[in-house]
Amino acid sequence: MALKTVLIDELRDMYSAENQLIKALPKLAKGSKNPKLKAIFTAHLAETKGQVERLKKVFAELGEKPTGQHCSGMEGVIEEGKDALEKDEEGSSFEAGLIGAALRTEHYEVAGYEACISMATALELPKIVKLLNSNLKEELAAAKKITAAGAPIMKMSAREPEALKEPKSSKEKYSAKKSREDEAKAAPDLASVSAKI
Repeated sequence: MALKTVLIDELRDMYSAENQLIKALPKLAKGSKNPKLKAIFTAHLAETKGQVERLKKVFAELGEKPTGQHCSGMEGVIEEGKDALEKDEEGSSFEAGLIGAALRTEHYEVAGYEACISMATALELPKIVKLLNSNLKEELAAAKKITAAGAPIMKMSAREPEALKEPKSSKEKYSAKKSREDEAKAAPDLASVSAKI
């Protein structure tokens, strides 16, 4: 498979990811009680719409259509954001969960754009590199803003008393079961590493 084909697949993945975020960001903004986080999520929604427009320009440069691929990775990250919104946490601890979900989203996008930029650079596509770099800079700035707004929230959350453990929901039980399965599958590969440490 030629590098240009890989780049187009990656770009379609990013296009899908950004379109999914256009639907997810308003839910984070609505769910957050913190005015700074609400403002960051709302502002980043506007940026995300601009990023979709830049990606359309990238596809026009390549003579390709942007659709044709669904980003399952972003779908999973967004699902974690939905989980954070559904938690019974309150106050700063609830906001801390939203911050974690939002940062995972931003870092997923950063990784995707960095990969696309590397490919476009290797293919000597400077217009595309410039457009993608604009998106990357916005993602990095968004992550920085979320982290900065999150610092005092994390401090407040650390001072909140631990809540009594409620019985796990069926979703939480399923997640715990999958986590144990992941650990069991990785155990043979980790045995040699732990002996060295």
